[in-house]
Amino acid sequence: MSDFLSLFATRIHRAAFSKTGALNDDIVAAALTFAGDDEAGRAWSQQNAYPGYTSYGSINDLPARAPCFAALKKLIEAEAAKFAEIVHFDLSGGGPTLDNMWINILEPGGFHSGHIHPHAIISGVYYAQIPDGASSIRFEDPRLPMMMAAPQRNDDAPQELLNYVYLAPEAGMMLMWESWLRHEVVRNEADDLRISVSFNFRRE
Repeated sequence: MSDFLSLFATRIHRAAFSKTGALNDDIVAAALTFAGDDEAGRAWSQQNAYPGYTSYGSINDLPARAPCFAALKKLIEAEAAKFAEIVHFDLSGGGPTLDNMWINILEPGGFHSGHIHPHAIISGVYYAQIPDGASSIRFEDPRLPMMMAAPQRNDDAPQELLNYVYLAPEAGMMLMWESWLRHEVVRNEADDLRISVSFNFRRE
């Protein structure tokens, strides 16, 4: 008798919120306004070779600045509480607390290279505007640097055995994962802006 065990699971929480058309419109309008007004953010984006605009290095209070981000905060806080239970985080009776939230406007041809989110426990992204051909997010198997002589997987390998997994976003979709998981945004092949809001949660 023999069997197989699946160990060291990596959870990614995906949610598609209903009736988000108006919310998405408000987020897109606010994001474009911030991109035009936020000189520090544009300077940070240029200095860090971000192909478009991000408020990551300049604004840390989006929910206080616009009602659409306050509404989004409520949505993702509820999902973060669910996710913490799914991955069995022991938070000593507390819960995940939103640490920061930032706008991403990715221009056609732009990409965001592989990275993790240090000092956070849960990270994620909400998609507000996703034109046809917009780039996917790519997740990387965290064991990849230790695989040494491991061969490539067959083309028909199931998703959970792949070294890289690409997820195509849609407007109104949220993705959430543990912050140590390396990810990147591949080149944006769309002819329009790809607009999203990223976030981190810390331990309360």
